[in-house]
Amino acid sequence: MNFLTENWIYIPAFIVVITVLVFVHEYGHYKVARLCNVKVDAFAIGFGPELWGRYDKNGCRWKVCAVPFGGYVKFHGDAGAASDAAADELENMSEEEKKTSFHHKSLWQRAAVVFAGPAANFIFAIVALAILFMALGQAQTPPVANEVQPGSAAAEAGIEPGDRILTIDGSDVATFEELRRIILVGLDEPLAMILKRGDKIIRLDVRPHIIEQTDEDGNVQKIGQLGIISTAREFVKSGPVDAVKGALDQVWFITTATFKGIGQMFAGERDVDELSGPLGILKMSGDAAKRGDSLGDNALSLFNFMIFVSISLGLINLFPVQR
Repeated sequence: MNFLTENWIYIPAFIVVITVLVFVHEYGHYKVARLCNVKVDAFAIGFGPELWGRYDKNGCRWKVCAVPFGGYVKFHGDAGAASDAAADELENMSEEEKKTSFHHKSLWQRAAVVFAGPAANFIFAIVALAILFMALGQAQTPPVANEVQPGSAAAEAGIEPGDRILTIDGSDVATFEELRRIILVGLDEPLAMILKRGDKIIRLDVRPHIIEQTDEDGNVQKIGQLGIISTAREFVKSGPVDAVKGALDQVWFITTATFKGIGQMFAGERDVDELSGPLGILKMSGDAAKRGDSLGDNALSLFNFMIFVSISLGLINLFPVQR
C-alpha cells in the first residue's frame, strides 16, 4: 500500500505518454489514409472494451478502450486491429467499395499510409523540441571554470574558479563546447585569452598541455587539454530557424544513438534486457514525472521523456512493416 501511495504518479504518467504518442502515431496513418481516399472504420486508443466512442461524418468510429497499451486504425476490409486482410470481405466487395479499400490501393499509396505513423512520431518530436527551444531555450554549458585542476594548464596560467572565458585568440566563446574545440587543437601553443572575473576583465596567455587519447578504432591522437571543469548550465532561447535546426540535430542524435545501441545488442556488447516494454515505459514515465522539484519541472521532464519515446516508437514501427 505504501508503494501505491508514494508512486501513484506512475499510472497517470504512463497513460498520458502512451495516449498522446499512440494518438499521434495512429493519426498519421489515419490522415494519409483519408488523403488516399481509404475508408477508415475505426480509430481506437487502447484495446478491449469500449469506454467511449462516436461516429464522424465519414462513418469512422472514434473510440477510447479500457486497456491503454496501444491503439489502432481499422481500414475497411481489415480482419482486425492488425490490418490483416479479411479474405471473404474483400472477395464480396463491390467495385465502388474497392475504390476506398486499403488493400485495393496502389503499392505507393499503401506504403505512404504505413510509413505515415512513424513519420508522425518524428514530426511530433521535432515540433515539440522546437517549441521547447523557443519557449524555454536549449541547455548549454557556459565557458565557466567551476573547478580548476591542480597542475593543469589553466592553473599554470592563473585561471581561477568562477572565471568566465570570453575570447580565445580573438574568437568569441559562448559555450564550453566552443572552448573545448579550440583547446583540442591548441597543441602546446600559447593562446591569448580574455576572461571575466567578477567585475574585472583579465587578459592572460595559456598553453594547453598535450595528452594522448585513443579513439574507438585504436588510433592514438594528440590533443590539447586546459584542465577546467564546468558544472553550470544555462538555457538560451532560440529563434524559429535555430530552434528547428536544434530539434533536427537532437532527433538525429537520438536516432543514431538508438541504432548504435541496437547494433551493440546484436554484437553482445549490450544486454537485450535494456529494451523497454510497457512495464519499463511505465516506470520511466513515473520517474520522469517525479524528477523535478516542482510541478512545472515534473511536467517538463515528462514532456522530454515523451519526445524520446516518440522517436523510439517511430523507429520501432519502421521495421518490420506489418500492414
